[in-house]
Amino acid sequence: MTTKTVGEVLVDLLEANGVEVVFGIPGVHTVELYRGLAASKIRHITPRHEQGAGFMADGYARVSGKPGVALVITGPGLTNTITAMAQARQDSVPMLVISGVNKRDSLGHGRGLLHELPDQQGMMKTLALYSHTLLNPADLPLVVERAFAVLLSGRPGPVHIEIPTDVMAKPIETGSFPAAVATRPRADAETLQRAAILCTNASRPVILAGGGAITAEEEIRSLAERIGAPVVTTVNARGMLAGHPLCVPASPSMKSVRRMLSDADLVVAFGTEFGPTDYDINVDGGFPRLRSLIRIDIDAAQLARTPQSGLSIFSSAKTAAAGMLGFLEGHKAIGNGAARAETARKGSWNELTPKMQAEIGVIDAIYRTLPKAIIVGDSTQAIYAGNYYCAAPRPRSWFNAATGYGALGFAPPAAIGAALAEPDAPIICLVGDGGLQFSLSEIGSAVDADARVVFLVWNNDGYQEIENFMIDAGITPEGVKPSAPDFIAIGTAYGVPSERLADVAELPAALERAAGRKGPSLVEIHQTGTKGATA
Repeated sequence: MTTKTVGEVLVDLLEANGVEVVFGIPGVHTVELYRGLAASKIRHITPRHEQGAGFMADGYARVSGKPGVALVITGPGLTNTITAMAQARQDSVPMLVISGVNKRDSLGHGRGLLHELPDQQGMMKTLALYSHTLLNPADLPLVVERAFAVLLSGRPGPVHIEIPTDVMAKPIETGSFPAAVATRPRADAETLQRAAILCTNASRPVILAGGGAITAEEEIRSLAERIGAPVVTTVNARGMLAGHPLCVPASPSMKSVRRMLSDADLVVAFGTEFGPTDYDINVDGGFPRLRSLIRIDIDAAQLARTPQSGLSIFSSAKTAAAGMLGFLEGHKAIGNGAARAETARKGSWNELTPKMQAEIGVIDAIYRTLPKAIIVGDSTQAIYAGNYYCAAPRPRSWFNAATGYGALGFAPPAAIGAALAEPDAPIICLVGDGGLQFSLSEIGSAVDADARVVFLVWNNDGYQEIENFMIDAGITPEGVKPSAPDFIAIGTAYGVPSERLADVAELPAALERAAGRKGPSLVEIHQTGTKGATA
């Protein structure tokens, strides 16, 4: 048995668990964790800010389906990453954050050490699904195994391991490290049979598919066809059943979708928390009381929350849907689900304002021009419109930070992570002028990583959504007009090919030029300066 340092064994353990990319900024409090990195197969990407490291890990995880990993220093490095961890927690994204912490004998003493926090792990326990301080070097393999087991087995989110600076260089025995094993809950056959019986008795069933259902597309499609159920997809499930007659790619906040749900004699909800950023975007409290609800979730705590269900199933979406199908062989749908889905689609589209329809037209133009594109969005008006209605072409091709935690500045670094997870797909970072300024410097990170990202800047000269909200509330707008730089000049300064569109009709050609390049590009659409950008 040979020995290596804790830092070297950490890299071995990450490799054993399939980690291919790590996002981080090295510092004197983490250099020992980098000792084995250069000799490994793991690629290191350096953001311009630790928040960017977290968002990159998030984007990587959403596209790859594997945990994203961030490596940051103690104190400010970790606190800078907290915003990204909070977004991952709200959107159920698997993220492993490994940080330093000051030496063991200093913890809790408040001696004023560099990067010291009063109780770093105590702070992280309020946010992370699991947080551990590695006090005993020999415990490292077990701690990493548990971290990955937590990431892979239940409802995903951020986990955290902190390693004291005096532990990082300690020698420990090394050997063969197996990958962590995922153990997902499975419902019993009797419960799944009860669910199937409810489905056979329903004449107007509807399926709700949330982000937790994204890996169960095939099973949910088969179930929907078997029982004749329209499938309403939340933001993080967009792209499921793309183009299918039963697909309703519209928000359950839309009146037309709510009418369909109100009329349903059975709703089957897979992997959705019924959060207001999907189910009550307009904060009108108008989501209907569901007459009969089957709720399937991998998180037992979610099943105990409202809305209350007639039947709760503690299971992954994939195994539950597959199990229900086993009891539905030979069943033929009673009602016309395709007609109900079409009514909901048309009604939802007609509810949108002309401005929103024009913005969704830009999104549709992206997918028509680049069918393999993945759109990574920030909190900006075109994204808000798409969250109401967006027919994404496949799962994982539409996601953004305008749900859950709602962090601005998400899209640029998350798009870089997405590009590293799917290097053959053009990644469209759809970001507003306000949001881009939160993480403007990450354009440089995209250059360094040679990431195939098109920064599509939706410039409306400020925080237009907030300004509109203030006006609607009878408040004189204040603080909503931060001046923006010349984005074309900024992109050019980073060596990124950049152009501003005079007409939205120019977008397809601009996207084709950008997608044909190896690295990043920047395209600006000005809401009033670009013809056709909005109605």
